[in-house]
Amino acid sequence: MRCVFVQFRCHPGKTYQVADAIWDREVVSELYSTSGDYDLIAKVYIPEEADVGHYLTDRLFDIPGIARTLTTMTFKAF
Repeated sequence: MRCVFVQFRCHPGKTYQVADAIWDREVVSELYSTSGDYDLIAKVYIPEEADVGHYLTDRLFDIPGIARTLTTMTFKAF
C-alpha cells in the first residue's frame, strides 16, 4: 500500500458536507480539518497495483463542494 495525503479546498459553507461525504465513502484512513489554504486533509492508502490518479478521481474527487485538491505522495526514505 502506498500512503498519500490529499488536501481539499471546499466551496464556502460546504466543508462539513464534503467531510461527511469523504468519510462515508470509506476510502480514507484519517480525515482532519485544517487551517491555511485548504480546509481538510486526508490520509489515503492506495493499493500498489492501482494508479494514484485514477484511484483518487474514481473514489473522491467527484464529491460536490470540492473546489480544489492537492495530493502529496510519500516515499519510504528511512
